[in-house]
Amino acid sequence: MDWSLLDCGRSGHVTYAPDEPALRDRLSARTSGGTAWRCLRCGTFVTGDPDRTGPAGEAPRVRRGDQVRSALILRIFAIERFLRALLLGVAAYVVWRFQYRRSSIEEAFDRDLPLVRTLFKQLGFDIDHSKLVGLIKHALTLSNGSIRVLAGGLAIYAVIELIEGTGLWLTKRWGEYFAMVATSVGLPLEIYDLTTKITVTRVLFFAVNLALVLYLVLTKRLLGVRGGKRAYEARLRSESIMDAAIADVSASRVTAAAGPATGPAAGPALAADTAALAPDRPIAPG
Repeated sequence: MDWSLLDCGRSGHVTYAPDEPALRDRLSARTSGGTAWRCLRCGTFVTGDPDRTGPAGEAPRVRRGDQVRSALILRIFAIERFLRALLLGVAAYVVWRFQYRRSSIEEAFDRDLPLVRTLFKQLGFDIDHSKLVGLIKHALTLSNGSIRVLAGGLAIYAVIELIEGTGLWLTKRWGEYFAMVATSVGLPLEIYDLTTKITVTRVLFFAVNLALVLYLVLTKRLLGVRGGKRAYEARLRSESIMDAAIADVSASRVTAAAGPATGPAAGPALAADTAALAPDRPIAPG
């Protein structure tokens, strides 16, 4: 599957006309319908005016190929984090409100429990050994201070999940690091829970969290893995159509300089010219 073309079909082509004449020639073509500009994402030549113009160093660095697929995977993880944040936020609110409704809840529980017990007993269930009933009884014995601490812990957990989801959705490197660290911290506890009792829910949550950590570390080269940030950015530049055009122009100038302009004086002049053509620019996820 051509992920670059798929992303262009979803959000449109990205064309850019650099100010440098040599690069403009590399990224444009004359057609019967007028000048066509090469899309920086899928490489297709698109007729019409370019989206933007300016120096080559200010060209947008768009995701291409595997980077488009990677962004999609991270956003799937982000949606899962947003759902967790929503559930935790609701749970925090319910627990917080519980301390103000404790008396009415306890009265209703004591009043209706015998009726519910009789009904379920006729159906063959003994709710006296139910975990839910035990949890409600335990909650009714908690102090208001304990309830506030529990509600605060759930709210903090929801905020952490929200930050994780936001960073992953925006495909920011800080978000990838935050999600990796925050998720890794909880893995030992999840492993301990699995040693006490294995359930489908526990296995599912552990598998999702472990997959996220491994995916971020390996594909985003976090913590210096596989060359770290420098290797990751170098790979992005190697896939960039604009950087490939700059490299072609630089190679052409090297070949030209090998002619009459050889000698010690040619090296510094060529290096300065190349640096002016392709200044350092940060990696952006656009």
